[in-house]
Amino acid sequence: MDYAILTFGCRVNQADSMEIERELRQRGGRAVAASQADLIVVNSCSVTATADQGTRQAVRRAARENPAARIVVTGCYATRCPDELAELPGIVAIVPNARKDRLVAEVVTTAERYAGAEGPCGAPFLLDRTALTIRVQTGCEEHCSYCIIPTTRGASRSKPRAQIVAELARAQSSGFLDVTLTGVHIGAYGRDLDPAATLADLLDAAVENTEHVLIRLGSLEPMDAPRSLVRLASTGRLAPAFHLPLQHASDQVLARMRRPYTVDDYRRTVDWIRNQLPHAAIGSDIIVGFPGESEAEFDALCRYLESSPLTTLHVFPYSDRPGTEASRMARKVEGSVTRERGRVVREIGQSLTTRFKRSQVGSVRPALTIEDGSAVVTDNGLRLRLREPHARNQRVSVRIGEHDLATRS
Repeated sequence: MDYAILTFGCRVNQADSMEIERELRQRGGRAVAASQADLIVVNSCSVTATADQGTRQAVRRAARENPAARIVVTGCYATRCPDELAELPGIVAIVPNARKDRLVAEVVTTAERYAGAEGPCGAPFLLDRTALTIRVQTGCEEHCSYCIIPTTRGASRSKPRAQIVAELARAQSSGFLDVTLTGVHIGAYGRDLDPAATLADLLDAAVENTEHVLIRLGSLEPMDAPRSLVRLASTGRLAPAFHLPLQHASDQVLARMRRPYTVDDYRRTVDWIRNQLPHAAIGSDIIVGFPGESEAEFDALCRYLESSPLTTLHVFPYSDRPGTEASRMARKVEGSVTRERGRVVREIGQSLTTRFKRSQVGSVRPALTIEDGSAVVTDNGLRLRLREPHARNQRVSVRIGEHDLATRS
């Protein structure tokens, strides 16, 4: 069975897709291009209308280019709007998030296994990758007024710490040197366990039970960032690269979004990280065009971003999600205004990224060789080209140069 997995959205979906891929390989599957696959799994996102459209386009393209393929759609769009997907060509199954963990067992039959393929105990551990993403938690119980994810992912559910430690140990023994821990609301990790645990507890266990693995964190809500993050990052075991969504820099807009912090709360968190870790990357998410966003509120957002220590911005034009509180709000911002505001903020983001890269020129950072060994990713998240290629999946020290180039140090 030849398969292809098309993944949309966040790191959580990427982690889910890796799990699906591992199970397919356990059944003898082989990764190929979608145009050649017997089975195409589309792992959808539904955070914006654009994400929904991307899934529909991917399904139509796959059905057109490979009409013999069986297409299975899962993820948040499949959970939220299965009837819309059912009208598309080529789809043989729509698997909601609640059954995503059982997708392969439901869709792939024993008869489709390759003769002599390895079973679960001897299954490959994605050894063609240099980095692994492990989902440690899913679901969310926050009530942001614009977000549909609590509906599509359900309540917060954490994997037991021992299970995650075992996955990390297996990753280490398989040669992985870089592992990202992610979740829908990773800061809520462990609150639902018995006995309860915290993200800090998990990180301590992850570091204690591995030796050579650099741990990265997925997106973390700013109110959930423990001070222990900086301590661990100072030891070299936790990557000094954080993603802390701001969404907006007007307290009035944050209140309408139902975000549980103020701009000053956010400022204190990121300023403290920057003061403690001058080399750290700090990314953020920004929503422009939220209902009622005034010129003054947008100006406040731009002023803060320009003066902030942030290094990358992911900019999202506001998109109504049916069923959310925000979708019922009045004073919607015109599409042309939203698009222009998005352009302005993206330009600010490019300036912040350029400033950060320039600040790193001449410094020496630990890095991991990726792709064919001609590129590296530094511990603080810079992707650079090596002047002289090296073996793949190796720890190296590099001196950062101009124009996204690096030399081994």
